[in-house]
Amino acid sequence: MTWSWHVSRTNREKKKSGRAVGARSSGMTRFYVVLGVVALVGVAAVGYSVSSKAMGTAVAEPVDLDIPDLGTLVSLAKGVERGNPDAPVTILEFADYQCPACGQYAMMIKPQVDLQLVESGRAKYVFYDFPLVQSHPGAFLAARAARCAGEQDAYWTYHDELFRQQNRWTAERSPAGLFVDYAVSLGLDEDEFGSCLRSDRYADVITANLELGRQLGVSGTPTFMVSSGQGMATRLPDWYFDSFESAVAEAEGR
Repeated sequence: MTWSWHVSRTNREKKKSGRAVGARSSGMTRFYVVLGVVALVGVAAVGYSVSSKAMGTAVAEPVDLDIPDLGTLVSLAKGVERGNPDAPVTILEFADYQCPACGQYAMMIKPQVDLQLVESGRAKYVFYDFPLVQSHPGAFLAARAARCAGEQDAYWTYHDELFRQQNRWTAERSPAGLFVDYAVSLGLDEDEFGSCLRSDRYADVITANLELGRQLGVSGTPTFMVSSGQGMATRLPDWYFDSFESAVAEAEGR
């Protein structure tokens, strides 16, 4: 299969100097390559190494991974899907649970994206963790908490609760107790969830998601991309619903 990728550009980008254009072209070449590998590698199993400091603790920051090549990185990184897995268009989100803009999007725009684009079957949705731990120290643990909830088939419910309660738990120096409380309030098994949260489970996947985003040029959150099975990918300039609608329609060939 041949993959050709297109990335949308804003008018401001078009006005940059020739040097900036050249640098962007190089960056976009990297973007094409990484997305091509994402499409071709799939979700094959891969070995990894987690640093000893992370073992047996409630891991709250990225861990050391043994990632010898891009294919290994793509195999280890795993987004969480929503919608028809065979949908012709894919919406990718890279987000941070402690990011205020991510919270606004999740509460205000994403329900419309889910209803009109995902539940309608036009697109599937894939969420990749991108915790900016230097400015958001609770984001990595929150990402792990959502994955732990996913073990009890409650990932998206917990995802929504984290954003709904964002102002509360982000004010806490150690939000782990609140994360357990949220799980209990959603009807999850407290012991099972707590055991997962206190471990290093999913630290490798979340770290790999973070690195994958960096390889794709993600530097802030939320970042969105829309792609189709025909190989076209568009990075959205913003997170207004009209931008999603336009990008999905373009990917559908409308």
